[in-house]
Amino acid sequence: MPNYIKLTLLILVVSFSALIGLSKHAQSAASNGTKAPDFQLANAEGEIVSLMQFKGRPMVIHFWATWCPYCKKLQPGLEQLRLQHKDTDLVMLGISIREDEGAQPAKVLSERGIEFMTLLEGEEVADTYEVRGTPTTVFINRDGEIIWKTNISDPNDPNLAKAVEFLLRE
Repeated sequence: MPNYIKLTLLILVVSFSALIGLSKHAQSAASNGTKAPDFQLANAEGEIVSLMQFKGRPMVIHFWATWCPYCKKLQPGLEQLRLQHKDTDLVMLGISIREDEGAQPAKVLSERGIEFMTLLEGEEVADTYEVRGTPTTVFINRDGEIIWKTNISDPNDPNLAKAVEFLLRE
């Protein structure tokens, strides 16, 4: 087969592969300004919780793991924000991911004095939300749009409080 035909075939295969990859990325993209993908996960009691249950309410979703020191550092700050806004319709939700066998995320949060609900085995949801590491915190407005996704681990970072205030003002 002549070289120009091989080259043409190679270009077609690479182009087709790239298009498939972009298409897959577009379907799973969860970045600022996009609709937050719905999900259903169980909590520690086995109850199924979905994003749609909180439709019309501002949300903070915290992707975390029991073994993550940065998550442990951030969680008191998130809990403080939750308590500061407990008289609003703000929803704060943890989603535990990439846990070691036998881990008990809800128990760990309780022992840390953190009272927001956590959902279990959220790896697929984390993939859909394009979570690349822990902690990742996602802020979703009343229209169900992601307004900010961050890996901040400093519980005193003023941007966390500003994001919550923004959610509540919208």
